[in-house]
Amino acid sequence: MIRVPVHEPSQVSEARRTAAERAEQHGFGATDVGRVALATTELATNLIKHAGGGDILVGGFEEPDGAGIQVLALDKGRGIADLAACRADGYSTAGTNGHGLGAVFRQAHTVELVSWPALGTGLMARFEPGAPPQANKPSDATIGVVSVPKEGESVCGDGWSVDDADAARTVMVVDGLGHGPDAATAATEAVRVFQRHKGHRVPTLLDYIHGGLRGTRGAAVSVGRIDIAAGQVEFGGIGNVAGAVVTPTAIRRMVSLPGTAGHVARKIQSFDYPAEDGVVVLHSDGLATSWSLDRYPGLLRAHPTLIAAVLFRDFWRQRDDVTVLVARATTAAADGAAAGSAP
Repeated sequence: MIRVPVHEPSQVSEARRTAAERAEQHGFGATDVGRVALATTELATNLIKHAGGGDILVGGFEEPDGAGIQVLALDKGRGIADLAACRADGYSTAGTNGHGLGAVFRQAHTVELVSWPALGTGLMARFEPGAPPQANKPSDATIGVVSVPKEGESVCGDGWSVDDADAARTVMVVDGLGHGPDAATAATEAVRVFQRHKGHRVPTLLDYIHGGLRGTRGAAVSVGRIDIAAGQVEFGGIGNVAGAVVTPTAIRRMVSLPGTAGHVARKIQSFDYPAEDGVVVLHSDGLATSWSLDRYPGLLRAHPTLIAAVLFRDFWRQRDDVTVLVARATTAAADGAAAGSAP
């Protein structure tokens, strides 16, 4: 994803331009690019007007029910008191005409948001080619990712991949040693090896990746295999790509063993954890390990991308690349974030 900080009016145009360029890269026509640009302008303007600034993240998405680009607006402002009312044109808390979020809902195919008093707001707008439906398109997504390079870098030294084979979902996050192009090369190679050997169990995959990275600077890597029917995840890692299972009642940190894939991995081993009715979170060390979802009522039911985005917003270390992958460990999709994320 491309991150555009928005703290003053001059940065609104940068956010709009970034989103429009990404839409063009995804093959959007002029009309669709205009929809993306309009909605992004409203989101960026609202960040300044209502929250004193925040971040716009722009990236692509691809799921069985659609593909296109997504724009995330993240802030740490006062939050939205009435999530249902903010969808309508005419709603305003700043003395304006109140057309901002209403315009976003009209231009996007899918919009979901979460908000809490004094903790801020996260909004995800997804755009696909063609006119959006009259009603907000529901999403049954079971995975979401936020991946952002270190500030000042043009490439991200992290990578991730997903394999939905053999009635199970296998997810991987890799963090190339350091940051910049050489780290990105290691991460890209890890993704290639993972995809080449998909279908294997976790220790075997880690062993293949370890061998495949010998010609690179190396990386930290973790792999989780989610058996939804059994409500269980098999997890293993080399180095400090962390993993956790979060349920409505607890968070369980999973074990990754010391080492650097491609260089030193004295022991490769996986462990099994219960994961029923929860989500599996994998993240690089660009995210502080002290994170928790306890402060965000309802977030566990939100779109996985919004869960990843809120964690990024509040726990990114900023001195490194960061990748947060969230995968549901249940067949149930998100309940609709706007319906119940604010207390």
